[in-house]
Amino acid sequence: MSMKGMEDGQVLSFNQQIIAEFRENEGRCGGMFEGNPMLLMTMTGARSGRQLTSPLTYHRHGDDYVVMASAGGHPSHPAWYHNIVANPQVTLEVGVDVLSAAAVVLEGDERTEAFSAMCEAMPRFGDYQESVDREIPIVALRPTG
Repeated sequence: MSMKGMEDGQVLSFNQQIIAEFRENEGRCGGMFEGNPMLLMTMTGARSGRQLTSPLTYHRHGDDYVVMASAGGHPSHPAWYHNIVANPQVTLEVGVDVLSAAAVVLEGDERTEAFSAMCEAMPRFGDYQESVDREIPIVALRPTG
């Protein structure tokens, strides 16, 4: 999935459809997301202070849910990334479970290890990194409760 050609409003509408499908089907999505491990992350907007939800593909790495701020290979970081940097306390929906977590941007060896594990499980994520000039942030969502 590439969001390179989508405008902000199109991405929002696309995400709303995924969120609705996720919630209607106990955390499962079909179509292009069939079989992908998906979660919903609700965070506080960095500028608006509103609660915002993003659907994300994740990889389990130890106790962490690891996500990539790839924006589908877009040249800039997704909006959710800026939100979690400003407000790292998030709520996750994984299947039918709801849990609190802290978003931690991984760096150095920790980033390399989590990124490698994610790319091994889902090779397209390595393709996203190769398609952009920026280093795509890898974020560990660490359950806090």
